[in-house]
Amino acid sequence: MENVICQLEELKTKYNELEHKTSDLEDKNSYLEEKNSELAKLVAYYEECFRLSKHRQFGQSSEKADSDSRQILLVFDEAENEAEVKMPEPSVEEITYTRRRCTGSKEDNFETLPVESIVHSIPEEERICPECGGAMHIMGHEKRRELEIIPAQVKIVEHEREVYSCRRCEHGNIKVPVIKAPMPVAPIKGSAASAASIAHIMVQKYMNALPLYRQEMSFLNEGFFLSRQTMANWLIRASSDWLEPLYEQMRQRILQEEILHADETVVQVLKEPGRSSRRESFMWLYRTGRYTKTPAVLYEYRETRSSAHPKRFLEDFKGYLHTDGYSGYKTLQKEIRLCGCWAHARRKFHEAVEAAPPEEKTNSVSQKGLDFCSRLFELEREYEHLTPEERHKKRAEQSKPVSEAFFTWASSVCALPKSALGKALHYALEQRPYLETFYLDGRLELSNNRAERSKKTLCHRQKELALLLYS
Repeated sequence: MENVICQLEELKTKYNELEHKTSDLEDKNSYLEEKNSELAKLVAYYEECFRLSKHRQFGQSSEKADSDSRQILLVFDEAENEAEVKMPEPSVEEITYTRRRCTGSKEDNFETLPVESIVHSIPEEERICPECGGAMHIMGHEKRRELEIIPAQVKIVEHEREVYSCRRCEHGNIKVPVIKAPMPVAPIKGSAASAASIAHIMVQKYMNALPLYRQEMSFLNEGFFLSRQTMANWLIRASSDWLEPLYEQMRQRILQEEILHADETVVQVLKEPGRSSRRESFMWLYRTGRYTKTPAVLYEYRETRSSAHPKRFLEDFKGYLHTDGYSGYKTLQKEIRLCGCWAHARRKFHEAVEAAPPEEKTNSVSQKGLDFCSRLFELEREYEHLTPEERHKKRAEQSKPVSEAFFTWASSVCALPKSALGKALHYALEQRPYLETFYLDGRLELSNNRAERSKKTLCHRQKELALLLYS
């Protein structure tokens, strides 16, 4: 009996040991499963980042920034770098000019261009029939069109005014009056620059992205030399004397508007006192909305992205302001009502779709969010030709239910915060108060693309007056 009890005790001890080992194995298995799940999520996240990176690098996207705009930004401070204030102005006698005419032809129809007709005819005495010797008449015309480009003409304009005095006073009076004929004031006193030449250099540089050193070479090909340092001096002096007052007048004008757009973009300034060329600077953009009588775009250079810059620029503005999701705009005065950008929200869901595995893209959760945003833009295209009052009514009837359903759906979706879908959901929910502002007025727009387009090119748009000013 005692042996049986001993065996039972031994079995009980072994059972307890096995149970303890089993518990340890279960704990390890649970830990390994948890670790495996974390690693799987991490791998999925890295795969998502890889797919998104590949799409941004090689995929086609309407959101892709214009590479030419980057070239414009890289030479933004060229005038400041090239200018030599102490450099003497060239005398007009030193500027020589030999005109070289270049023409090009292309068969096409350019209805907006003026047409110069050249009639080619045979002298009347030569209009004799080779068969019978009778007189020939005009039975029709054959036409051929050419596009002729006339290059800019450069010349020296010499202003000479007459000075008058009185012969009688010269002989009989102590005081002799002298009267001078009126003459236009020079844009830059003591300089050979004309308003036309300064405007040409500015247009070439800031609109056509032609740096000063290339303009220097272009002028050299035309037969005369005008240094980039001289052109840089002209640009800076003309800006301070003539454009800054005009810029301030334009700023006061757009601050009287009820709707504005704002944005900012990174620029590179190569040589700025006290700052490294690798440090980021910013170009701030402010422009009028769609329903303005005086369209205008203003650019303001600032060294940082501080919210103090738009607060100072817009200190007298009261109305709606279209922006992206940058938090700096949220600190503006209470008289400014921010309008969010649905294009940014849609873009983030588009990136989330591209980041998903190929077999899951069509039916992914991200695709549903993208469909909601796309539906809003489809409705806006239907409202394109409506009046602001009609558009306001249609938005309340059709667009608002779509956005409410979108935000209800977004609140119910679970996603990893660092994933592309998680970022898209966070952006949309955080920006909801601003994304819903466009329901308040039919003149407001669904996106801030109007400012985005002006930001990409940093140049004049057709029928708009824009100034690029280095402060």
